Amino acid sequence: MYHTEALARSQPVTTSNLQMDARLIVAEGVNKIVDVAGQPLQILYDINLTVSSGETLAVVGSSGSGKSTLLGLLAGLDLPTSGKINIAAQTITELDEDQRAEVRAQHIGFVFQSFQLLPNLTAIENVSLPLEILGKKDAYEEADSILDHVGLGERKSHYPRQLSGGEQQRVALARAFVTRPDILFADEPTGNLDAENGTMVADLLFQLNAENNTTLILVTHEPTLANLCSRRVGMDSGKLFSI
Repeated sequence: MYHTEALARSQPVTTSNLQMDARLIVAEGVNKIVDVAGQPLQILYDINLTVSSGETLAVVGSSGSGKSTLLGLLAGLDLPTSGKINIAAQTITELDEDQRAEVRAQHIGFVFQSFQLLPNLTAIENVSLPLEILGKKDAYEEADSILDHVGLGERKSHYPRQLSGGEQQRVALARAFVTRPDILFADEPTGNLDAENGTMVADLLFQLNAENNTTLILVTHEPTLANLCSRRVGMDSGKLFSI
């Protein structure tokens, strides 16, 4: 059982929270078709989705339903075959890869199931890297502070291979939130963790989300985790439906 339900459902009322009608992400008529052995395979069918500023949204569905593909498109990591996606009033489907990367750097954080930490960097180096890319002079100090916040004050100089799965995911959370993104995409963030570490990571995810008033889009197959979000949608065979 996750311990964050009250926190997730009772964020403090702020100016940003009062502007829930601000459409931060809009997907219209999104389709995704890939080539498999010379034959077209449609993965997503006519996806229409709007996510408001400050919202927490869970996308649920079985493996292979298209959840992760949708997440990658909404984040600008890939382009749809047809349709339009706007992030923060920018039509990312009309941008090239460098321009989409700039949008991601300005607005987006990521948490992945497989952690995606750089193995040759310590925990604090992994966390400070996004800030250094943005040219922040106090990158190391901010990374140091957020690692303390996620309970890894004694593990900052350790490399990923020296950390447990739960510790690696807490480093990944710190890295995702250190830039204070407008949007956080989390793809099965507890999927590789045991129950105890999954609960700890879920608690931290929603705590940091509430503290930063971040818009959260979460992909999961775990109903308990999905229920912590303010809204849920489902995916089935590449089609999106409301829950």
